[in-house]
Amino acid sequence: MSELEEGLRSGAGALGLDLSDEQVQRLLAHLGLLAKWNKVYNLTAVRDPREMLVQHLLDSLAVIAPLRRHAAGRALKLLDVGSGGGLPGAVIAICCPELDVDCVDAVGKKAAFIQQAAGQLGIANLRGVHARVETLHGPYDVICSRAFASLPDFVVWSSGALAEDGVWLAMKGKHPAQEIAELPPQTDVFHVEQLTVPGTDAERCIVWMRRSR
Repeated sequence: MSELEEGLRSGAGALGLDLSDEQVQRLLAHLGLLAKWNKVYNLTAVRDPREMLVQHLLDSLAVIAPLRRHAAGRALKLLDVGSGGGLPGAVIAICCPELDVDCVDAVGKKAAFIQQAAGQLGIANLRGVHARVETLHGPYDVICSRAFASLPDFVVWSSGALAEDGVWLAMKGKHPAQEIAELPPQTDVFHVEQLTVPGTDAERCIVWMRRSR
């Protein structure tokens, strides 16, 4: 077993995830594609595979258990905004085959990378979309982002794509109290969930939001 595979399996276990061998291999293959394309397309500033494992793969995997709890087995449509190299969108698609995942990015080469990864790795529920999120109409049951924009911008730009009873899932570092205070009044923050990412002490959380009822 390679050092990366060992790190992935150990990290997934620490997150309470029981990944199949096929899922582990697809996640590692996605990481390999990301490293390969990165040389030409600059998809991420992180270059070292071991750092990519922790900062990208395990960080994205931290959202899987909370997302599964929310989905509760339902076949939901999810939009990952500003997905870049498919983080967390491609990771979600691999780990949650019951979800239909679109990764939108305004940069064409990033959306093309997602399409390439989906085809090459056989991820049937993953799609790359080259567009600005403001132009999408969905409707999506979950709209997520990771290090994309401030919460107010994320909510305003993607509100046209959110299903009537959909939720926003924003992955953040430390608790973004100031950004929460600046959200549009019709936005309800119903949960801020602390995350622990194996291999790093960095603060991480999910801000769960929906339209005020």
